[in-house]
Amino acid sequence: MHSSRAATQFRWYALQTFSGHEKKVKEYIIDIVEREGLIDQLEEILIPSQNVFVMQGGKKRTREKTDFPGYMLVKVALDKQLKHVFKEQIFKQKREAIKWLPSRDHPEPLLEEDINRILGRLDEAREAGDRPDIPFATGDKIRVIDGPFNNFSGVVDDVYPDKMKIRVMVSIFGRKTPVELDYLQIVPED
Repeated sequence: MHSSRAATQFRWYALQTFSGHEKKVKEYIIDIVEREGLIDQLEEILIPSQNVFVMQGGKKRTREKTDFPGYMLVKVALDKQLKHVFKEQIFKQKREAIKWLPSRDHPEPLLEEDINRILGRLDEAREAGDRPDIPFATGDKIRVIDGPFNNFSGVVDDVYPDKMKIRVMVSIFGRKTPVELDYLQIVPED
């Protein structure tokens, strides 16, 4: 890092995008800022997300889930020239990049405590590792597809995300009975 970069003040700003296009906008911003020779003014682009696993076709799959769909955080040394690049080349040329927050022409840096809270949450999520994207909620009707209660129907009574288990009330011999099952053992009833 050279001295001009060390003397520059980098601040975090929020940028609004089309939901689901955050990565594409990030790549576009980096490309444009590099092309304009302003890459020293861009320190980081963050799309807060975490890995979750979901059930698809009876199999556990991991996917990335964006914490704030349609938003990204950009740490830049924002001067008149970089503001102009964002306004004229990014927001006008790339429709998926909508605007700075609170407005296109007047970006306001995020508060330090807000950034620290977001970054702290991301650190906690990384430490916890992959976590389940819970596809069931209390009251959902389900069908058991595996184990001794195969083909039984029931209603979700409680969800235990930390154990990846669900307590289901099934009817056994005409009586509602609580059964604890794994996420993999049930599917939503049609």
